[in-house]
Amino acid sequence: MAVHHLLLSSPPSPLLLLPPSPPRRLNFALPRRIASHPRLGISTSFLSHSSPVIRKILVRSTLREDQPVASDAAENPTLLIGEDSAAFELGKQRIVSWVYFGVVLGVVLFILNLIWIDNSTGFGKSYIDAVSNISGSPEVAMLMLILIFATVHSGLASLRDIGEKLIGERAFRVLFAGTSLPLAMSTIVYFINHRYDGSQLWQIQGVPGIHEAIWFANFVSFFFLYPSTFNLLEVAAVDKPKMHLWETGIMRITRHPQMVGQIVWCLAHTLWIGNSVAASASLGLIAHHLFGAWNGDRRLAKRYGEAFESIKKRTSVIPFAAILEGRQVLPEDYYKEFVRLPYLAITALTIGAYFAHPLMQGASFRLHW
Repeated sequence: MAVHHLLLSSPPSPLLLLPPSPPRRLNFALPRRIASHPRLGISTSFLSHSSPVIRKILVRSTLREDQPVASDAAENPTLLIGEDSAAFELGKQRIVSWVYFGVVLGVVLFILNLIWIDNSTGFGKSYIDAVSNISGSPEVAMLMLILIFATVHSGLASLRDIGEKLIGERAFRVLFAGTSLPLAMSTIVYFINHRYDGSQLWQIQGVPGIHEAIWFANFVSFFFLYPSTFNLLEVAAVDKPKMHLWETGIMRITRHPQMVGQIVWCLAHTLWIGNSVAASASLGLIAHHLFGAWNGDRRLAKRYGEAFESIKKRTSVIPFAAILEGRQVLPEDYYKEFVRLPYLAITALTIGAYFAHPLMQGASFRLHW
């Protein structure tokens, strides 16, 4: 992507007899029409598509010209390098973009129902039958469904840079979502329909207070959603999808919040259900997210180089570890990074999902997957 950074002065006007313009010079300032990185002050597209040498020079010169990024981060742990996560400014939203989002969502759901969900026209049931008939064991089928989804999902994520160069950011996002969504839905529906199959390992549902503890753990797990999940317009490819380098909010607690949230969710559900199918599902999901954490760090390091390494040094995979070790310093108004519309929406959706459990269970049962 070409980005114009040369400010070419206009020639002297013979009519106005203006003095000669100054000589041409190199300037990294961007025109106002190009969106700049909220922390680095330079175009995110330019950063992601420039050579590693140019990215390194720009990141260093933006923060402090005389020291590398890693030294700056070590000396000043409050200096932000990455982006502000979960930021949502209502005044900057375009109504037409959200109209497009509604249209895209409707079209996606229609196609998903036609080619996958509806047992009379879709392939979802055939896919489930093919996987589950391999061994006849619900535990094995559960693991295989997760393995297939994980291979496709993480495999396409690893090919993102190549794919975006070949077909573009939006087209690759459509391919990524269109392939991952049916596989994810099949895995979830199979788990709901077979969650009480297999061998019962323990039974603690009658223990006083356990229901409240499990509910609270599940509620908290959804607040560890990966910040990019909040960028709905990018998820639907209405806005051009980007690979973000987040640093605020939940990222201060753990660099891989989606992995942590999934582990909490799995442990809570396995503890509550207490059988071999739930344990099998949790084993597969946790293994997938552990790999995803490694793969995510690898991809961000490849894309952002020293900027990511600086953030990596003052964050941690284990929740709160960087804070306790003093590598992460929380600002005094840290709570403001959560008092935002996306987290309010997550709160409402999480509570709604709890009360909608009977609806989800009924819908899954009617599919006979």
